[in-house]
Amino acid sequence: MTEQTIVDTHAHLHDREFENDFQDVLTRATQVGVARIVLIGEDVANSLAAVAKAKAHPDVCWASVGLHPHRAKDFAPGVVEELAGLATSHSQVVAIGEIGLDFHYDFATPDEQLPAFRAQVELAHELKLPVVVHCREAYDVALAILKDYAARAPSAPWGVMHCFFGTLDQAKAFYDMGLLLGIGGSVTFKKAEGVHEVVREMPIEAMVLETDAPYMAPVPYRGKRNEPCYLPKVIQRIAELKNLSAEEVASATTRNARRLFRWDSWAF
Repeated sequence: MTEQTIVDTHAHLHDREFENDFQDVLTRATQVGVARIVLIGEDVANSLAAVAKAKAHPDVCWASVGLHPHRAKDFAPGVVEELAGLATSHSQVVAIGEIGLDFHYDFATPDEQLPAFRAQVELAHELKLPVVVHCREAYDVALAILKDYAARAPSAPWGVMHCFFGTLDQAKAFYDMGLLLGIGGSVTFKKAEGVHEVVREMPIEAMVLETDAPYMAPVPYRGKRNEPCYLPKVIQRIAELKNLSAEEVASATTRNARRLFRWDSWAF
């Protein structure tokens, strides 16, 4: 047992980048104190793979199911039904995601993304599951949609803004409506001044840790494949920015993740 108990709330370890050394990745993660990892689905097939990995590794892995905004061209009512079936198929499924809006890339138009996002938020509401929200260059639109939902959402926290890159005012707005902020490798980037400001000014109760593995590796691993075992670098940078100890950051963010995913019986 290490001094820190850490949760990686967002990883893609079920993707092909890890097919040759998945077990080694889990071993390295647990050696640094990563006790739980949530594998994030991006479409029906990818969500099925996430659930399969979680079922095969129940001591460490959990799953989230959803249709990523990049895949919104594939959205149809039948997709929601399939995701609902997956979400209720196993107790290791703890969220609906990765869902949301991405107006930076053109994999899908806003007109394609918006109904997919709304339908999946509604699915999360029906199933009483939190949402994992991807948002890029669409924070104000996402705020408006989620604000409509917040009034009838379950008790906070009821979701997480993954890989948060918004402003401090937007961070406050999301947190005030019951959403947490996913903080990962970007907090270690020298030029990510907006992320630094958000981490400094927002309460630690607003944050959960994530890797987005294999993406967004922290310094000094930037440019390499990301892994959950690199999360101590993220913890250390958050600790520096907030004048806290690494142990305080790990404990608080793990407590936040436990509340987010309704892991009420988990003692750590």
